[in-house]
Amino acid sequence: MDDIVMVPIPVSGDAAEVLKKAENRERIGRLVSNILRPGTAGEDPIVALIADLKTEARAAGLTDEDIDVELAAYNAERRI
Repeated sequence: MDDIVMVPIPVSGDAAEVLKKAENRERIGRLVSNILRPGTAGEDPIVALIADLKTEARAAGLTDEDIDVELAAYNAERRI
């Protein structure tokens, strides 16, 4: 990322705990920067972000099935 600027944003206590790690702060910073940056004509930044995340997940050895299982578990927890 070029021209890094520190910007305070409100987050939950749980999120703040996760953001204590520099690696997590860098990842979230990239995520926010990617979402908010102006894309090329016709490019949806959310679609590009999802593609980037999918590439990272596959590089880490995750399959689509692994991700589907995690999403299902997450969604089940949110409904409780």
